[in-house]
Amino acid sequence: MAYPQELNIALLAVQRATLLTQKVFHNNAKGTLSKDDHSPVTIGDFGAQALIISALRHNFPHDEIVGEEEASSLRANPSLAQEIFALVQESKLHDSDAESSLGGPVKDLDAMLAAIDAGNSSGGREGRIWALDPVDGTKGFLRGGQYAVCLALIVDGDVKVGVLGCPNLPVDDAKPISADVGGGGGGEGSGVLFGAVKGQGATSRPLTDGALAAEKEIRMKEVDDITQATFCESVEAAHSSHGDQAEIAKRLGITKESVRMDSQAKYGSIARGAGELYLRLPVRKDYEEKIWDHAAGDLIVREAGGEVTDAEGKRLDFGIGRTLKDNKGVVAAPRGVHGKVLEVVKEVLGSKG
Repeated sequence: MAYPQELNIALLAVQRATLLTQKVFHNNAKGTLSKDDHSPVTIGDFGAQALIISALRHNFPHDEIVGEEEASSLRANPSLAQEIFALVQESKLHDSDAESSLGGPVKDLDAMLAAIDAGNSSGGREGRIWALDPVDGTKGFLRGGQYAVCLALIVDGDVKVGVLGCPNLPVDDAKPISADVGGGGGGEGSGVLFGAVKGQGATSRPLTDGALAAEKEIRMKEVDDITQATFCESVEAAHSSHGDQAEIAKRLGITKESVRMDSQAKYGSIARGAGELYLRLPVRKDYEEKIWDHAAGDLIVREAGGEVTDAEGKRLDFGIGRTLKDNKGVVAAPRGVHGKVLEVVKEVLGSKG
């Protein structure tokens, strides 16, 4: 098996970080700030990034990390930094072997801030680079909907390991997604940890607060009649062109309502056969997707028997830097129908000139 330690540490690190995010949500201490792009960032984002990067630095000290957050706003707000540090200290796996494999608790406040800032790699085509999104789908997280803690290892530009922690997805892989899944809410029977290694398939298991639970192999659902397919899209119209996606669904003969949910939980959902298609079409020509928003999900879907390309049919290129600047949009589907879906995507986008 390739990358056994990387997969194990990634799974445990993501699992530990989800404990913090759930605590933040249930304590209603979300503490939102606005980043330069006006997107909300919560204490969950900072805390989860600190926990995961600390685990990565403990195990793989020479690897680079592309993280979404940086700590300058915390250095300017000492009370918020202390609040986050208290949460980070409390967030432990209730299994001594699992916790010690991650390096144990973050040592002190300065170590936490340094860990957050260590996600400053510019990415690229050479070496080992982790891509981290500590809370993907921040708005979903804030409203109790779908969000994901996402981590992927990219080696020489190619994604080798992908992990998604989705606290509000149902554990049951066979439960179809429906239009109300975006409301999430978690609770009993919720919490899924997805993992994949290139060439070795994809798995799911329930999230726990200790050692890893037993895994199950997951596969995408074969689509015999595309008119019966369910497709996922983003909740935010600013992230994805709902109008184009509705037209594509219409031309494919799909009559089911689309399922709108935040985060890479969409990739996990279709990878295990709870839905079939994921479309994320660009809303403007100059928009560049971030690598941390897709790296883990892209690998998990492909390892589950799916195909993921951009709207022009090109594979997503994670070796350029921190963004997917050579790709526009995302089309994910079972291999048997991906070509048909892509053909319609090109027709609809081409008709706009």
